[in-house]
Amino acid sequence: MKLKFGVIGAGGRGGVSHQAHQPDSGSFLVAAADVKDAPLERFRNKFGESSFITKDYRELLDCDLDGVFICSPDYLHEEQALASLEAGKHVFLEKPMAITTEGCDRILKKAIEKNKKLYLGHNMRHMSFIRKMKDIVDRGMIGDVKSVWCRHFVGNGGDWYFKDWHADRTKSTSLLLQKAAHDIDVIHWICNGFTEQVTAMGALSVYGDLAQQSPGSGQNQGMDVGKWPPETQQDFNPVVDVEDLSLMLMKLNNGILCSYQQCHFAPDNWRNYTIIGTKGRIENFNDTPGQTVVRVWNERRCQYNPHGDHQYFIPSVSGGHGGADPAMVNEFVAWIRGETTPSTSPIAARYAVAAGCCATDSLRNGSIPVTVPQLNLPNSDYFA
Repeated sequence: MKLKFGVIGAGGRGGVSHQAHQPDSGSFLVAAADVKDAPLERFRNKFGESSFITKDYRELLDCDLDGVFICSPDYLHEEQALASLEAGKHVFLEKPMAITTEGCDRILKKAIEKNKKLYLGHNMRHMSFIRKMKDIVDRGMIGDVKSVWCRHFVGNGGDWYFKDWHADRTKSTSLLLQKAAHDIDVIHWICNGFTEQVTAMGALSVYGDLAQQSPGSGQNQGMDVGKWPPETQQDFNPVVDVEDLSLMLMKLNNGILCSYQQCHFAPDNWRNYTIIGTKGRIENFNDTPGQTVVRVWNERRCQYNPHGDHQYFIPSVSGGHGGADPAMVNEFVAWIRGETTPSTSPIAARYAVAAGCCATDSLRNGSIPVTVPQLNLPNSDYFA
């Protein structure tokens, strides 16, 4: 089956769509839309003069395409996903699905209405260390899961999330949604449940004052490791009103209690999961294949064993995000061909957004408990 794809948002994360260009397998990336010239020029240079390029994504949707990759900024996801589905295209949509729960529900409804496939780019479900931890849980090595704790130190936070649109809550809702959506989805997946109630707290602890002293153009210029400590950072987004420190507690619909903690002014990048069951616990140390070990403690003792009772070293993998990016694109293409079923779920992606949005409401309203709205969508079994 010959398949033709286009990408909306050819720069930045748009590069993930390049994996879909596999001419030997009958899969072609033939069109790109972006508001900037440079990404479009790079696209045409890579994929040939016959490539269709445009600054108006609507013109791309008029092309004869089987599917569309939507890799634009978060606040455009809903509008562009709805338009792509309305145009009869299968959709690969980067996370988060939208920046509101209601936006997610509208996208789900449109996919059902148009009978099109909707794939969410939650690439962490394809990361080898996450799959190893889920396998350990599913094999019962730590008994029944009762709690998951996630700590996320975002060492490039000041560079990547406070110098462009991410810093503006009207475009991202919060970094507790934008950045945490990955981890919330992983927690839901490992626990086989969705968040039912949340409470959260947070603050704009560091970058708020710095941004007032050094407003910039709102363009991410990349990470400079020499800019340390955070007080040396400059050129922030003109609007900075999202939190750089967030703490979130979750009660899942199966009774499991979870937490997520995020810091954007840490000196390093580090994501650690601790999964606690009735017969043991799991932790990952590092999250880069080739440098990561997953350890399991499931034998009782009086002292700490730094190596665990079982160790699983995660081998190196090629490809973006530890091989997860090409894996999910390959899965999306194979799913359109009817050759596989997806590892990611639009319903789960919606609940990740809903949990993040409700946690943001709690955080900004005195840490009040907030109940996550349940999905009320006829024919939602379509996504099964």
